[in-house]
Amino acid sequence: MTLRYLDLDSFKAVALTRAPFEFLTVPNFLTPEACEAINRDYPKIAESGSFPVAQLSFGPAFQQFLDELASDEFRAAFEEKFSVDLTGRPHTVTVRGRCAAKDGRIHTDTKSKIITILIYMNPEWEHSGGRLRLLKSNAGLDDPIMEVPPAAGTLLAFKRSENSWHGHLPYEGERRVIQFNWVTSEGDRRVAMLRHQISAAFKRLMGKKQDEYA
Repeated sequence: MTLRYLDLDSFKAVALTRAPFEFLTVPNFLTPEACEAINRDYPKIAESGSFPVAQLSFGPAFQQFLDELASDEFRAAFEEKFSVDLTGRPHTVTVRGRCAAKDGRIHTDTKSKIITILIYMNPEWEHSGGRLRLLKSNAGLDDPIMEVPPAAGTLLAFKRSENSWHGHLPYEGERRVIQFNWVTSEGDRRVAMLRHQISAAFKRLMGKKQDEYA
């Protein structure tokens, strides 16, 4: 398919860091024009947490963006860069609109995830919190490999491993990020989506209850 938003040439030009786990960042994976269009059609999310795209409403530019993420061209670029066969592997897409103070705890991602891709959509980021840190260990956030501001158009991708530690300092407020994962099986995809659906429904219910008592 014709890719209007994803800059695979920039992706292919970036070297893959291999230790202590495999990762890369592409600061301008989306052009400013692409970011403007996608943000204009971005889902309206009032609660913190990750929401499956099937539960969200959004405009045509955001749908075009999702279609490009699901394309053969996008998959092939990651297969080549990470030396992994993703043929037949299902994928998941979740979207965040807001961050809670409790978010950002250190973790490696679940074993069912093969590659995690984060694409940030925040026009500016001057806060010290909310900047994802790739970590050398799970001992704390003070010894990072690198820190990635969640600025619009930035892509961060890593191959999930037992030591793919990451997290961020606390931040509360709007923080837009799309997470795309290839996962090991259709069963794992269904479990992941069900977990997110239950979590999303609970968060929205609690949000309504808070409104009732405000």
